[in-house]
Amino acid sequence: MARQVVLPFKKSVEIAFKSIRVRFFRSLITTMSLVLAISFLSFIHVSTDVANGMLATHDSAFRQALIRSGYDLGPEENSVGNSPKQQWLVILSLLVCVVGIVNAQLMAVTERFREIGTMKCLGALDRFILRLFLLESGMQGVVGAGIGAFAGGLCALANAVLRFGFKAITAVIWQDVAVSISIAAGVGLMLSMVGVLYPAILAARMQPVEAMRVEH
Repeated sequence: MARQVVLPFKKSVEIAFKSIRVRFFRSLITTMSLVLAISFLSFIHVSTDVANGMLATHDSAFRQALIRSGYDLGPEENSVGNSPKQQWLVILSLLVCVVGIVNAQLMAVTERFREIGTMKCLGALDRFILRLFLLESGMQGVVGAGIGAFAGGLCALANAVLRFGFKAITAVIWQDVAVSISIAAGVGLMLSMVGVLYPAILAARMQPVEAMRVEH
């Protein structure tokens, strides 16, 4: 029995990157949905970090500015959190993002029936097909989550300047902002991988004969 040829990981990355280039606009739509969801998440958390930084200065002017902006602060409160409304909006936006990723990846699997069938006929293993889809989604996730997290953070800082003036930036605890942006980026990457998992398994388990005889 002939030994199966296993492609190196570098070659898998190359194939995944070329696949994204070939389907650039579809990949762009998927990435943009991730950018929007993660930028909103990052915006909410960094805005909270800015408000907490202002309260940490114990400056009465900052406290009054926050109250005028709609923050519900008691006399002894020195921190704020996300409101239930904000939390629900974030959860809904992330759910919509995941559904969009799953739908886009299922369509990608449908479009690539013959390609998947050809690779399987040439000896590609299930794990190789699974790896390709995970790599493609991972690349989109890194780009989309990274851009979204930084864009949301920058928008939150710009919003703080518009609402409270440049003095608010001096109160920002940058370590907290960096953590919030990192968490948002991590959530985005996780959503990207979770969203592709079912379509990737579906593609990996596809029988070569069934894939090759599908009419387009």
